Amino acid sequence: MVGTLWASIPSPTSSSLIIGPLELRAYGLMIALGAFIAVAWSQRRLKARGGDPEIVSTIALWAIPAGLVGARLYHVLTDWRSFRGRWEDVPAVWQGGLGIPGGLIVGVVVGALVARRRGLGMGLALDVIVPTLPVAQAVGRLGNWFNQEVFGRPSNLPWALEIDATHRPAEYATSTTFHPTFLYEGLWNVALAVALVGVERRRILRPGYIVALWVAGYGLGRLWIEALRADPASLLVGVRVNIWMALLAIVVGGVFALRGRGTGASATDR
Repeated sequence: MVGTLWASIPSPTSSSLIIGPLELRAYGLMIALGAFIAVAWSQRRLKARGGDPEIVSTIALWAIPAGLVGARLYHVLTDWRSFRGRWEDVPAVWQGGLGIPGGLIVGVVVGALVARRRGLGMGLALDVIVPTLPVAQAVGRLGNWFNQEVFGRPSNLPWALEIDATHRPAEYATSTTFHPTFLYEGLWNVALAVALVGVERRRILRPGYIVALWVAGYGLGRLWIEALRADPASLLVGVRVNIWMALLAIVVGGVFALRGRGTGASATDR
């Protein structure tokens, strides 16, 4: 009976939400919703540590647009062949195509610089904000579900994702269900957020080093999820570029996380 009720996950029939005369792209809405959740949660976390929550709004005002630009540039640079003959589509982020590694790098760097200018300690800023970012990523990935993109290889699992014929790669034209990589990455990121909060509360790492654990954790999840994906991608020595980036994230993040081991300072010291 359960197998009959839940044989696969359906994809949305439209990538837009219609509200009266307005047509809102679900991809952009999911990114905006994820950012809102991260900002609101970061504000609560900073307030609990005696800080001014409005500083988070200022950081977000700069970091979110910078992250979007970084994510789009990363996608274009690593998949530039698909833009040949249609370079005018480079700014069209609503069509999908954001490289999360680029967004994370640019967004975090800009956010950290803004926090420093506002007098917020770098360690405290990272410890407060970083655990909220995987949740924003998880929500943002729902945009891929609406767009029926970046799914995995064919699968007959009960939670396999239904993909319309127009969105299937040519080599899988006869397959109807695929690995829901958006769901895998979303669940992984939620679990990562829980782990980061636990590590931060127990002060297992010194102030500011939580970002290293996040980078390593994201890389580990992206490594196996990327290996499942069926969409065309740029290759380096026959391997998807994002797999190399995931391996780099694991190594660099892991090394710095190990260096950050030790008793963290109290919230008032940061």
